[in-house]
Amino acid sequence: MTDRALAVVRAGALTTVQDRGRPGHAHLGVPRSGALDGPAAALANRLAGNPPDAAVLETTLDGCSLRPRTPVTVAVTGAPCPVSVDGRPVAWGAPVRVRAGSVLDVGAVVSGVRAYVGVRGGIAVEPVLGSRSTDLLSGLGPAPLTDGAVLPLGAPLEGGDAYVDVAPQPAAPDELVLRVTLGPRDDWFTPAAVRLLTSCAYRVSPASNRIGLRTTGPALERARPDELPSEGMVLGAVQVPPDGTPVVFLADHPTTGGYPVIAVVRPADLPAAAQARPGTPVRFVAVRRR
Repeated sequence: MTDRALAVVRAGALTTVQDRGRPGHAHLGVPRSGALDGPAAALANRLAGNPPDAAVLETTLDGCSLRPRTPVTVAVTGAPCPVSVDGRPVAWGAPVRVRAGSVLDVGAVVSGVRAYVGVRGGIAVEPVLGSRSTDLLSGLGPAPLTDGAVLPLGAPLEGGDAYVDVAPQPAAPDELVLRVTLGPRDDWFTPAAVRLLTSCAYRVSPASNRIGLRTTGPALERARPDELPSEGMVLGAVQVPPDGTPVVFLADHPTTGGYPVIAVVRPADLPAAAQARPGTPVRFVAVRRR
């Protein structure tokens, strides 16, 4: 029987298995999780000949190296990076055939933060609550990759060959523009603080991760000094902790929180947040409620 698996030669700084996540379990305290840059993950699957819900690898900054035990088709998308097979350069953003025993190296990103590696058949680790995603907050799903780990692959989809040789992808943002709907707790802040949020340029903090995009910049002053009882949190919530600097909740965010949420980011703007490097300017733009 063919050994459909990948051996991890170099795990990189943080490489995790991700798919579309596990929505619908917030009432159990389980975050959604899933690929931070959903369009890039979906494109990796499309180019590799997978259905859009197949599990891929999400790398962080310095990529990873993999050795397939069977011939595979792979595609690397997301943050641009050098890709090679046995030391020879191959295409980024396009299907690539890798022979059994060869080493696929996904190098350090040139811009952006996260690259996505789609493999024909998908990463077939055991699903938890309907998803194969690694959740760094709750610990659900497979652990982040380590050197020497072996990842099982699923069966290739019949007729799943990609119909394009290469696909255009958006560049990492020079400035991250996040459209927000104010509320539900904007009344916990002074009018000057609300104006400051939507007029001042913040920057992405190095402390950002899959749980939240943290920012540096002027503190937002509260109008109320009392404490807010814990309430449900949603993807894209802009929570303001005691230091006054906004935090945008991403895929692995907690399902409840006790700090006031001054605004919520439109879901369509969150993939760009996954690729914003520390120091990238951030602007919050208020839009009307739909």
